[in-house]
Amino acid sequence: MTPLQEKVVTEARSWIGTPYVHQSAVKGAGTDCLGLLRGIWRSLHGSEPEAIPAYSMDWSEPQGEERLWDAALRHLNQKDVADEAEGDVLLFRMRSNAVAKHLGIAGRVGDAASFIHAYSNHGVIESSLSFPWRRRVVARFNFPKGA
Repeated sequence: MTPLQEKVVTEARSWIGTPYVHQSAVKGAGTDCLGLLRGIWRSLHGSEPEAIPAYSMDWSEPQGEERLWDAALRHLNQKDVADEAEGDVLLFRMRSNAVAKHLGIAGRVGDAASFIHAYSNHGVIESSLSFPWRRRVVARFNFPKGA
């Protein structure tokens, strides 16, 4: 693991146990999946790269817009979805033909693959990247080295 990947995974794991709170991004107090990513960004780069507008649980679904994917493309480095590495940002499509709107951080790769994510009713947890989760991954990114 590179030093950057190690820092991303260590920071993501430090959020484990944070309760799930929609639109929040405060370690220990509350976060959603985007808030977890925002918190990791702040630990790496300081301030966030753009203001996050208010969003509903079904945001961008009525319009069918890939807003989360588009934002990821503005600030992260997209990579081949098969090129797995610890610290990668994973973007999930939770239902077929729906917009991609769940995020996680790859904790481990290989046979015991896992990811860290903020999940409704669970808070921030590290889950197995089992087949049901793996088949939902539609994009993979990594953090830029500099802000």
